[in-house]
Amino acid sequence: MEGKRPAATAQEAQRAMDHFVGGSHIGQQEIARRLGLNSTDLTCFGYVLEAGVEPLTAGDLAERAHVTTGAVTGILNRLERAGFVLRQPDPEDRRRVRIVAEPAALTRVYAVYEPFYGRLAELYADYSPDEIAVLRDFFQRADALVRGYLEETRHSAM
Repeated sequence: MEGKRPAATAQEAQRAMDHFVGGSHIGQQEIARRLGLNSTDLTCFGYVLEAGVEPLTAGDLAERAHVTTGAVTGILNRLERAGFVLRQPDPEDRRRVRIVAEPAALTRVYAVYEPFYGRLAELYADYSPDEIAVLRDFFQRADALVRGYLEETRHSAM
């Protein structure tokens, strides 16, 4: 379907995004259930994976997930018990720990996500490189907007 796209209003795009976000939320809950986790724990595990070779501290994870450090301790306890993460001493500050993914957990998670990511790859193939650049730009800017809004509302609710 690469090429000319049908015209759409901002309202139509917003409605489509609302449907996408809602479906993604439900999908995230289902994937978490299949892995024996809740969706917050799965999201946090995703942040651990995203960090890659620069493991996160518990504080880093709490900040990214917009939870308290107390809540992140419970999340990490559950992820560790379920075999998803390991806590390693921080080589620069022994009072801190770094969170890394348990290698066996990667296999379990990829087995669940791979079919979906395959479908996304097929969908992206329908778009030109320029269109994909617009999509990436939108997702990055929308993510920054959401995070900024969460930060504002967190402080105003206190």
